[in-house]
Amino acid sequence: MAVADDAEPQAAYRDESGALAITLSGDWTAVQAPRLEPLVAEIAARVQAVATAQLDLSGIARLDTLGAYLLRRLERTAQEGGAEVSLTTSQPAHATLMEEVSLNPADYQPPSTVLGPVDILANVGRAVTRFGRDMVGGAVFLGEVMTACLSVLLGPRRFRGPSLVNQIELIAFSGAPIIILISFLVGCIVAQQGIFQLQQFGATVFVVNLTGILILRELAVLLTSIMVAGRSGSAFTAEIGSMKMREEIDALRVMGLDPIEVLVVPRIMALVISLPILTFISTMSGLFGAGLVSWLYGGIGLDTFVERLKSVITWKHFAVGLIKAPFMAFMIGLIASIEGLAVKGSAESLGRQVTASVVKAIFMVIVVDGLFAMFFASINF
Repeated sequence: MAVADDAEPQAAYRDESGALAITLSGDWTAVQAPRLEPLVAEIAARVQAVATAQLDLSGIARLDTLGAYLLRRLERTAQEGGAEVSLTTSQPAHATLMEEVSLNPADYQPPSTVLGPVDILANVGRAVTRFGRDMVGGAVFLGEVMTACLSVLLGPRRFRGPSLVNQIELIAFSGAPIIILISFLVGCIVAQQGIFQLQQFGATVFVVNLTGILILRELAVLLTSIMVAGRSGSAFTAEIGSMKMREEIDALRVMGLDPIEVLVVPRIMALVISLPILTFISTMSGLFGAGLVSWLYGGIGLDTFVERLKSVITWKHFAVGLIKAPFMAFMIGLIASIEGLAVKGSAESLGRQVTASVVKAIFMVIVVDGLFAMFFASINF
């Protein structure tokens, strides 16, 4: 049997008690696009002249996405003009396609060419609203994490030790080389700049005080936290986000497992354990770089550098950096997990949440460091 040629789309009009009844027939497909556009324009003109119109799609032989889109656009345009339009069909396949193809003009917002004062205030308002929503969501998630930690403490058999060890290996052992290198270079740069400035006053030896206190109290923990946020925090967000996209987290819930207990708690605990270790390594590497530059540029021997460092540095300076580390680690893990669970079903969403995770984590690390600086200054520590 020969396949029939494409049937030209047509529309038949009749008046039913003041309402316009339109019967559509033919093929409403992309192949008939040149004929569909003028036909839809003709139908729209007739519909605008009446108050009520009913389009019967039962006679359509073939309907694809383009045809369904044109019919939905016709329906929306007529409704915006004040006419009441309804689409009916006796073919289930066409009804399903029409349900899938829907137009929501609210989803599209044309870009504004001129950014006026009202637009700026609106953007500020939206940013404040998002910030408040993030704070509330973070507080709720923090409660869930603390509940999961308490559950693990009450039932140690539920804790996943191998996962914790694996995460510590990925964070601490795999991340140590880059932490050592960055801290060494920063220590060298700080010492070099300090020597050049202090030489003007004949106080080159005080570079030991400068580098020692700065690295121990601030630089080591800040550099380590920022590197961990960019390296491990983004990895956590990507891992959890990928599992969310593949519905693996839903599968965990179906199996009766708590995703926070299985995925989040081991990662946060690994960060809390690993970051102080990396901070100590960063401190030693930074001091070694500062001592090397002091010897090469300032003429301060390594033995003199170490002796003066011992006379200047106390256990308080050493403790300050290590005290900050677990809190910063907890903040990084919390933000990374929140952003990972916020991933939707697209790669674009994954990239957006990974970026947000790194930016928010670095911002909160600096905020926490500032809060600790004010706290230690208030207690003279």
